[in-house]
Amino acid sequence: MNKSNYKHLFFDLDRTLWDFDQSALQTFALLYERHGLKARGIPDLKTLFDTYNKHNDVLWDAYRNGDLKKEILRDLRFSNTLESFGIEDQALTVTLSEEYLHYAPRTVHLFPDAVEVVKQLHPHFELHLITNGFVEVQHIKIQSAGLEPFFDKVITSEAAGVKKPDPKIFEYALQQTGADKKESLMIGDDLEVDILGAQSFGMDQLYFNPEALPHNEKPTYEIRQLKEIVKLLL
Repeated sequence: MNKSNYKHLFFDLDRTLWDFDQSALQTFALLYERHGLKARGIPDLKTLFDTYNKHNDVLWDAYRNGDLKKEILRDLRFSNTLESFGIEDQALTVTLSEEYLHYAPRTVHLFPDAVEVVKQLHPHFELHLITNGFVEVQHIKIQSAGLEPFFDKVITSEAAGVKKPDPKIFEYALQQTGADKKESLMIGDDLEVDILGAQSFGMDQLYFNPEALPHNEKPTYEIRQLKEIVKLLL
C-alpha cells in the first residue's frame, strides 16, 4: 500500500492515545485513600491495583467474547477484588464501581505527543476511533483529553454489536465513515485485538508497541513512539 493513498486513520483509544494504566492507577490512589482501604486490610495501593487488574483482565476477556454483560462486569471486578482481601461489602463494591467510572475518564493521562500528533494528522486525513470500551466512558475521555475536535467518528463495539478483533466491527466502521478498506489504516497497541483483527479484515495496520514487546507477527507498520506516525505518513 502506498502510504500517500490513505484517507482514513482508525485509532484505538486505550493504551494507544490514552495512557489507561496511569489514569487507572491515579484513580485507584484516590479510592484507596478516600475509603480507608488500608484499614480494611488491603496493605497498599500496588497490591490493590495488581489484584484488581488480575480480576479485570479475566472478566474483560469474557466480556470481549460475549460471555459477560458489561453491567455485571462493572461491579463484579470490584467485588472479586475485595473478596481477595476477605472483604464482602456490597455497598462498598457499588460505590467503588461508580466512583471509578466517574473519575477514571476524567483523570487525563495521554501518551507523549498524542494531541500534537492528531493535530498534525487532522488536516490530511479523516480520523476516527474504534474502541471496545464502554461508550459513555470513552466519550468522556475524548472530551476530557481535548481530542474531540479531531475525530470525525467514534466507533464503539456497543454500537457495532461486536467487539474487536471481530472483522465485523471493521466492516461496520467502514459503513459508518464511508471509508474504503484500501484507503484505511488501523492504529493500535493490542496485537491480537487491533492488529490481527484489522489484518484478518484486510485493512492495513500500524502497531504501536512502546515497550518493544517481542512477537512473530507482521503488521504493515510498527512504531514505538506516536510521533513516528507523522514521519511515516506525512
